Amino acid sequence: MKHKPKILVCPLDWGIGHATRDVPVIRELLRQGADVIVGADNRPLAFLKKEFPDLRFVKFPGYEIKYPKTGSMTLKMALSTPYILKEIKRENRYLDKLIDEIKPDAVISDNRFGLWTKRIPSVFITHQLMIKGPKILEPVLHKINLSYISKYNECWIPDTENGESLTGDLSHKYSLPKNAFFIGPLSRFTDNQEVNNKYKPDENYKSDILVMLSGPEPQRTISEEIILKQVKDSEYSCVILKGMTEEDNEMISDERIKIFSHLESGELKKYILNTNLIITRAGHSTIMDIAALGKKAILIPTPGQTEQEYLAKRFLKNGIFYSLSQNKFDLHKAINEATKFAGIKLVSDGSVLKERITVLLNRIGR
Repeated sequence: MKHKPKILVCPLDWGIGHATRDVPVIRELLRQGADVIVGADNRPLAFLKKEFPDLRFVKFPGYEIKYPKTGSMTLKMALSTPYILKEIKRENRYLDKLIDEIKPDAVISDNRFGLWTKRIPSVFITHQLMIKGPKILEPVLHKINLSYISKYNECWIPDTENGESLTGDLSHKYSLPKNAFFIGPLSRFTDNQEVNNKYKPDENYKSDILVMLSGPEPQRTISEEIILKQVKDSEYSCVILKGMTEEDNEMISDERIKIFSHLESGELKKYILNTNLIITRAGHSTIMDIAALGKKAILIPTPGQTEQEYLAKRFLKNGIFYSLSQNKFDLHKAINEATKFAGIKLVSDGSVLKERITVLLNRIGR
């Protein structure tokens, strides 16, 4: 009887983006006969429990970083550096404990820096080989980043190596570390693309605007309040997804506006395919989902989150997605401007991800 490899998958808990992009990773692991255990916390834990109710889950404490309501996020992160370094060491010790308790054969860490180990093979997933910050600090941040990435057996980058890139400088500015592989964009909507291409409109899911909220508090709530006020004062039909996966799902509805706490991915895909325009954060995982379905979008980067601010400016400059800052959000102007932008359709066939998972499972002797 063949050994059934046990793989521990652990997404970072800043928003749910790291968890959503792990959906195709988990699916492929299951397709190749792995026994998947998810280690997560907060909203990622709640989200993945809904996506994969039959899996085993363990609570893996997150970093508990909160974004400031006002002021500089860059300064907040700089001041939090000692705490973050301490948390990285703590999660490394916690991984040792889990290896003793649940005995995984390998661990896949989505942007959790402390999940490297010499006891079992380890994989690090990131689209940020370089971290955006003050230009004078970027080479230093890059060196620190690589010092952690190098501790893992492999680094998987969810983007294309050549051609159209969704990350730009974040994964293409510097030379790749020796353990790095581009695995193509990761979207929870990439299964059955032929169905997406032939999808027929459904009036039950139709809206002028779909608002997808996400990210850490309090900025998620601030964004919701700004957008909802302007939607109520408009004539547009709108679906608002609050991104609060930890809540029991409920729908609040009137003639024009539907509000959900969260939606299962299959339902969300129907709303995305039947909307004219998406308003959302500029997170890489969200952009991969939008690109997989070829929709137009307005990007509102989380204030002070340098990665999102960079991506939003890049897509604006390249004529792909319109973007604007949260404190300057104007619904009517944004919709008028967004019509001038091309959008993008970018779908991975999953072949490189499949190959890397095959290599990983063969390495542990399935």
